[in-house]
Amino acid sequence: MRAPVAITILALALGLSACEPTGNNVSGTADYDSLKRAQEDCASRGGQLVLKNGGDAQYIQDYACKGK
Repeated sequence: MRAPVAITILALALGLSACEPTGNNVSGTADYDSLKRAQEDCASRGGQLVLKNGGDAQYIQDYACKGK
């Protein structure tokens, strides 16, 4: 009985390890990494990343690069 439980736990652990973040934010959420990348990209063009009027701070598409 212990062998099937051990195999199940091992399979779950291997499956969860495959969920490591890849850097691709497919959900469009404004998480730390996506905001940091967007801010760095905007700053390199001489701008500042700001939330659009009426935008939702949870979504990266609601931010804009304003400036030069």
